[in-house]
Amino acid sequence: MARDLRKASRLRNEYSQLLVPVIAIVALVVFNLIRDPSFFSISLTVNNEGNHVLTGNLISILNGASELAILAMGMTLVTAASGGQDISVGATAAIAGSVFVKVLRNSASITPLTIIIGFVVCVVVSIIFGAFNGTLVAIFNIQPMIATLILFTCGRSIAYWINGGATPTVSSSILKAIGGFIPGIPVPTPVFIVILCAVIFAVIFRFTNLSFYTQAVGINQQAARLNGINSTWIKLLAFMILGICVAVAGCIRVSRLGLINHETILAEIEMDAILAVAIGGNALNGGKFKMSGSVIGAYTIQALTTTLYAMKVSSSEIKAYKAIVIIILVVIGSPVVKDAAARLRARLVRKTAPVAERS
Repeated sequence: MARDLRKASRLRNEYSQLLVPVIAIVALVVFNLIRDPSFFSISLTVNNEGNHVLTGNLISILNGASELAILAMGMTLVTAASGGQDISVGATAAIAGSVFVKVLRNSASITPLTIIIGFVVCVVVSIIFGAFNGTLVAIFNIQPMIATLILFTCGRSIAYWINGGATPTVSSSILKAIGGFIPGIPVPTPVFIVILCAVIFAVIFRFTNLSFYTQAVGINQQAARLNGINSTWIKLLAFMILGICVAVAGCIRVSRLGLINHETILAEIEMDAILAVAIGGNALNGGKFKMSGSVIGAYTIQALTTTLYAMKVSSSEIKAYKAIVIIILVVIGSPVVKDAAARLRARLVRKTAPVAERS
């Protein structure tokens, strides 16, 4: 009986954590259905390569949020383990993308093997930079946002040096398939990459104790250490895993554009990644996390952006509108509001209980 109660309590907490992001995405769906029922219409068209592909706002949301969703997964781990955020993911993605392009351009031709080698090299580089951030946080106990401010400041300059200040292009049908559509498959390839990343995380959490250890370190580092958990290694590992996510996102963006621009690639995406984690109901001071909530948060942000563009809001005004909506969502999902809602619900239950007993 006690076990069933604990299980029910755990499920109730998980559902309540996903409540805010689910309400947010449902609200956007309802708003768009009222505003323009054709907003979610999907059509099959022929693209410039002669492939039949799906188009529409819904496809744009799923496709456009791919890099953000992948980064949000890694950011969730870092936030849970360290109680802080990595604000250098955009700059590190610029470095990873520059390394990826450098390897491809130094090859005689772009083949599947070349792309794999380039991807592996840029993953290794991203892990090294992630380990650098993680070392500052885990070993030197520097606050994560301050520690990652170093790469946030100089990362794009490093990306600039890698390719000699140029904006090199890469052209390949394979890259177009990675960043766009695989011939014969009408769904954008980045959508499948997001699903693959989510499955990998799910498998890792299912067959290892990484999720448990990460939450334990984030909730109480001293208690976790006393129970035999190496908190330093867990924090370092979280930043290294985020480095892999950064490399994946950087390679997707390079494949989309066919070039690397160190100044604009995934610019300001770090803020959206942090917001996705917050909207997903995860505590920004570390501890318990729900990665699916962060993914929903990423698609919520992209859906909001697409909605604003559909309403003819200018790009210069979109940030202001996004800020207003995100503030509302974050406040609703804050512990203060959640505690107040719980107290109100408890009072209502106590008031209705005597009425039920008399009847």
